[in-house]
Amino acid sequence: MSQPYIVDINPVAFHLGPVQVHWYGLMYLLGFFFVAVLGEYRRRRGRLPVTRDALGDLLFYGMLGVIAGGRIWYMLFYADIDWIWTAPLTLFKVWDGGMSFHGGLLGVLAAGWWWSRRQKLHFFDTIDFVAPLVPIGLGLGRLGNFINGELWGKPTDVPWAMIFPQAPDRLPRHPSQLYEMLLEGVVLFAVLWLVSLKPRPRYLVSGLFALLYGCFRFAVEFVRVPDAQLGYLFGTSWVTMGQMQSLPLIAVGLGLIAMSRRAPTLPLASAP
Repeated sequence: MSQPYIVDINPVAFHLGPVQVHWYGLMYLLGFFFVAVLGEYRRRRGRLPVTRDALGDLLFYGMLGVIAGGRIWYMLFYADIDWIWTAPLTLFKVWDGGMSFHGGLLGVLAAGWWWSRRQKLHFFDTIDFVAPLVPIGLGLGRLGNFINGELWGKPTDVPWAMIFPQAPDRLPRHPSQLYEMLLEGVVLFAVLWLVSLKPRPRYLVSGLFALLYGCFRFAVEFVRVPDAQLGYLFGTSWVTMGQMQSLPLIAVGLGLIAMSRRAPTLPLASAP
């Protein structure tokens, strides 16, 4: 029987003089790059009637929303709240990990709402345009978690179990980061991209994104170890913060899909 793979990868990709460039940060940069390339492809296909410069503004504001929202949400809900008065600069150490998807999503929604008002576009036309691009960043972010050896799963004896040296023991565990990379990244991207190849009713793509992500995240939490500072909630042995924050997404997704049945379809437009 083969020995489980030991996940012991140097989180530092390379050095630029005294500056350490981490794999986690590179995953975010790579994600933004692919979002920009595919976003421009969708714009040229008439998915959103805006100029290239306007799209660049949207992507830039969205990037700020991901970083600011994701980091603030993580520090408020997942970190020891003592950081506020003992080490407030910790908020800016995004290269050390510690980003929340739910906060990043709120940041993107806020940026999209503000940008849509400036462009005089329907908010959900913008979100339907952006939704198929988001899973790329999600998948790469989970790969960054795997490289960092964080957010590992529960002990298991499945053939693909792995050992994470940062865990409090040397037990083989579920590589839950890879499960999330596959579901939230690869599968979610494939579904949304295929659905959005042709014009669809408003709200549908956004609704599918919220529903599928919420379901995927809720399911993977069953084999993922909860954050040590939070543990399981409500005195249970299975309810986690990630599941509680995913339930509203599932509800919103179902609501948006229902709304799409009576919504107009955005026609293709010539790219300005």
